[in-house]
Amino acid sequence: MSSNNTPRQTRMSRNAERKPSGPKKPHTGWRTFRRILFVIVAIGVFAILAGAGLFFFYAQSAPKISEGALSSDTSTRVYDANGTVISRLGAQNRNYVKTKNIPDTLKNAVVSTEDRRFYKNNGVDPIRILGAAFANVSGSSLGMQGGSTLTQQLVKLSVFSTAASDRTLKRKAQEAWLALKVDHDYSKDQILEYYINKVYMGNGVYGMQTAAQYYYGKTLKGLDLAQLALLAGMPQSPTNYDPTTYPALAKKRRDLVLEAMAKNNAITSAQAQQAEATSITTGLVKSHSKSTSTSAKTTKVIDAYLKQVYAELKSKGYNTTTGGLKVYTNLDMGAQKQLYNIVNGTAYVAFPSDEFQVGSTIVNPNNGKVVAMIGGRKTGNVTFGLNRAVQKDRSSASTAKPLMDYGPAIEHLYYPTYEPVKDTAFTYPGTTRSLYDWDRKYQGTITMRKALVESRNIPAVRTLQNVGIKRATSFLSGLGMDFDKTLTLQNGIGLYISSEQEAAAYAAFANGGNYYKPYLVSKVVTQDGKAHKYSATPKRAMSAATAFMLTDMMKGVMTNENGSGRSAAISGLYQAGKTGTDSYPDDYADKVPDGATMDSWFTGYTKNYAISVWTGYDKQFQTGHYVSETQTTIAQEIYKYEMSYLASKSTNSDWTAPSTVTETTQNGSKEYYITGHAGTVADTTATSQYGSTNTTSSSAYSNNSQVTTNNNTTQASSSTTESSTSKESSSTEQTPGGDGNDDGDDTGTTSTESSSATTTEKSTSTAKTTDDNK
Repeated sequence: MSSNNTPRQTRMSRNAERKPSGPKKPHTGWRTFRRILFVIVAIGVFAILAGAGLFFFYAQSAPKISEGALSSDTSTRVYDANGTVISRLGAQNRNYVKTKNIPDTLKNAVVSTEDRRFYKNNGVDPIRILGAAFANVSGSSLGMQGGSTLTQQLVKLSVFSTAASDRTLKRKAQEAWLALKVDHDYSKDQILEYYINKVYMGNGVYGMQTAAQYYYGKTLKGLDLAQLALLAGMPQSPTNYDPTTYPALAKKRRDLVLEAMAKNNAITSAQAQQAEATSITTGLVKSHSKSTSTSAKTTKVIDAYLKQVYAELKSKGYNTTTGGLKVYTNLDMGAQKQLYNIVNGTAYVAFPSDEFQVGSTIVNPNNGKVVAMIGGRKTGNVTFGLNRAVQKDRSSASTAKPLMDYGPAIEHLYYPTYEPVKDTAFTYPGTTRSLYDWDRKYQGTITMRKALVESRNIPAVRTLQNVGIKRATSFLSGLGMDFDKTLTLQNGIGLYISSEQEAAAYAAFANGGNYYKPYLVSKVVTQDGKAHKYSATPKRAMSAATAFMLTDMMKGVMTNENGSGRSAAISGLYQAGKTGTDSYPDDYADKVPDGATMDSWFTGYTKNYAISVWTGYDKQFQTGHYVSETQTTIAQEIYKYEMSYLASKSTNSDWTAPSTVTETTQNGSKEYYITGHAGTVADTTATSQYGSTNTTSSSAYSNNSQVTTNNNTTQASSSTTESSTSKESSSTEQTPGGDGNDDGDDTGTTSTESSSATTTEKSTSTAKTTDDNK
């Protein structure tokens, strides 16, 4: 029997072995899940704590926000050098409306569109943020849902930049913090009032009250539901939702606002449908009125200067439309008005026509501040039009000579003011093109001073040959001038630069050799109250000796009996300067009177101001659009009357020679040389006996078959000129020492090439003053 029970007992013992002896242990997968969950929770808690810490860290550095910032407009205010407001860009048309005069319908439309939980949130709405994220992903927001509350939008408009580049985590944290503060300090009605008055509504209009006047010719209280809904929807994209320009887009946006109002129970569905059936153009006025904070006359006077201010601000990354900036400029309003009156009136200069144009810039040599600028005359109702003061498409003619020829020669070759230079027959190396002066005569060997004072072309180009293009280009670069194309010898008598560049370059002569980059904006205060100051750092462009010797020579341009700029002379004033006139190319010269030029310049300076003036026509190849022989002095006259005004309110002091310059007497006249480099006036060769390291091509100096020269003035014989005299052109410089209305200036080159100057606004003829360096 025992044997029969053994199998059963065995099975029972096996079953007993399978029973757990204690509590069942958790599954391994569950343990792993708990660990992962713990890590996730820990990371979440850490992220929340870190986020909160970062939020409060950013919040501590948030700018202060005042009622003034909330209620003010977001215009860019521009001030002159005396702190007087001269322009308000973006707020020329803004009428503030108090909450009691804001219709409840408009308030409901704004809230329904921008922030449905406005009256329930505390300035920041987490529910709205999550809802916006879901709605925008699912596409159910109809373009009406955003994460920022209405209060946050107000803060952004009042304190921060609206630029996309400024949408950083730090900025968003500060925005949220300030929104909480604003919601705590101000009532909902106040916040709504500030917002309705601040938003941009297109066409230079700020605030919905002003928009009502602009688009409908009524106050907000005079508008119906459809019209108020349109205004409430415009701030999101005021240009695209302009009912006069894009009526279809404007209607779509308005109807979305009406739907949002109905959904928010601000109006009934029937009211929404009735308003949607209203034409988007109903009630729109055809003419728009604007009120301006500065008079039209003042705006016209400063137009070119203001345009350049905004260009400078843009280059620095500022938003001038909605930035709420305070911009302090270097503008001398007195000097600006005087310059405007000179070029637009009849009391100073006899202009030949209203088409005759002017571009001029005035710079303070001691700091680079641009104190005045004129971009044109008789410009009509054009605002921010062509600013000729900063254009670089016209040749500066002989005003380039101190910059590219004689300045580098003194700096690098140690030329004294009495350096012997050759005014003899000259052919550009490697070509058959000859260079002439206005009188088609040669004066043989003359001094550098005489060549500069009388603006002789050939000595200038010969001097440039000695200097070398490389060193001349480097000298120009030190004066803020860089060129896309390699300069040539022709550029020694003409550069494509602006009046602003030239005034700043000549300012370096005035202050002893330091170059200041010209600038108009001295300080910008942003909406957050931070001030950003700007100035120019002086850079040594030449030695004090070079600056002084050039200045001393250029004094004679206005005072010497043969000087080319005697029309700019001001009795008793210590000043220096240079003339410039640009002749027509050979293939067009027979279409204009003898002596006619395309451009006429004068750039001059005292120790306190540097003024550069360009005159001419925009379309110089159009019939009658030439500067006549007598009109070449207009640039000098503009300079004279403007500098006379400036001199009347500043000190009049002469330049003194630096210790590196030695005074001497040559032929009974006072001259100067760099100490240790006196040289000799006995030089009769093509190159200087002292300092010159670049010898010139013999072809540049001798052409006995063309002309006979001696130490006296010698005229080129017609029998020795090129076989085709029709291909030659002579300089348009006027005779020095005439009636005071002459220029003694610019360029003439003989060319074997021709161009179709009659069919283009700008000739590419090689007979022009310079190559095209733009």
